[in-house]
Amino acid sequence: VNDRALRNTVVGLGGSADGIPRETGFDITVASELMAILALVDGEDYASALRDLRQRCARVVIGTTVKGKQITLEDLGVAGAVTVLLKDALHPTIMQTLEGQAAFIHAGPFANIAHGNSSILADRVALQLGEYVVTESGFGADMGMEKFFNIKCRVSGLVPDAVVLVATVRALKTHGGGPRVVPGRPLDDAYTNENLELLEAGLSNLSAHIENAKKFGITVVVAVNTFHTDTDAEVEMVKKAALDAGASAAVMSDHWAQGGQGAIELAEAVVAACEEPSDFGFLYKDSLTIKEKIESIAREIYGADDVEYSTAANKQIAEFEAAGLGELPICMAKTHLSMSHDPQLKGAPSGFTVPVREVRASAGAGFIYPLLGEMRTMPGLGTKPAYMNVDIDADGNIVGLF
Repeated sequence: VNDRALRNTVVGLGGSADGIPRETGFDITVASELMAILALVDGEDYASALRDLRQRCARVVIGTTVKGKQITLEDLGVAGAVTVLLKDALHPTIMQTLEGQAAFIHAGPFANIAHGNSSILADRVALQLGEYVVTESGFGADMGMEKFFNIKCRVSGLVPDAVVLVATVRALKTHGGGPRVVPGRPLDDAYTNENLELLEAGLSNLSAHIENAKKFGITVVVAVNTFHTDTDAEVEMVKKAALDAGASAAVMSDHWAQGGQGAIELAEAVVAACEEPSDFGFLYKDSLTIKEKIESIAREIYGADDVEYSTAANKQIAEFEAAGLGELPICMAKTHLSMSHDPQLKGAPSGFTVPVREVRASAGAGFIYPLLGEMRTMPGLGTKPAYMNVDIDADGNIVGLF
């Protein structure tokens, strides 16, 4: 559900028998702590995974007492019931691609709000079934990839052999200052005709992502998803920039149209990258303070000069560290439209200050998540949502879905 009205609500107005009046609000499901827990549960078998799920549910904090003591689901006596509701969701869902390959679709935490990766359990099952496992992290390398390394790998102990960064000519043109892309409207000619100057201006974004990936000690392969409007000169420019920035390979891929046949060169490059020596490591140590971890990500991954904390954020950080949550990893909530907190800052911005508006704790999932700038955990629909185009004709056919 997307509904701005659910961001801030008042409940408990029916008198003492119906609860205490209070201000609260809703998060979108994919940003909820239970979704993150589902994706981060680990175990050698179903029984141990259930135990981990039970422990994580017990640690979920829903509020504090008047003396500042955290109140958990265990304190409320509902941790067991929540575990029972989620127990069957632990099973990864196996699906089949159009060409018959197996794919696990399991968990869905958004990378711009939550940690943005499929479940640890699905990866573990996949590793038992195949020689190579490709697992996706959401949005850009500043979001899903950073959280994959610093959160998912930290929790699971899994060590990646290579990272694939996916780039498109169109996306890089937007980072070069191209016209705004509006869903439902035709693309500007700048995106459908050759424009090497615009593309070159946006290549700093790709270079920054490659440099960030290499900070974790992992070999990088760049996959250039190509479309029929991309010219050979544009694709070659992207590939050259990727290699110059330190990628071990940069290959054209049109698997989205040709299936496996369109990804053979990419697969060969990834296999070769996995054979190269790596020295994987985290960006920060657990022992750093919450602020030190936030500032490490802001400077090393986003390119910021400084971090600014609101009064509320300073208070929340102090409370979490006093409660023993200071060693948890950080899960930044920010826009996916920029490497910074500001969706208007394109390319590889620098010299900016990251504003931390609020800091929350997901003690059950096991991370602290700061909210940067105007980031919201409940998205809102546009002025004309897509459902306004949906109808049914006289013959009973649904129209307007696509």
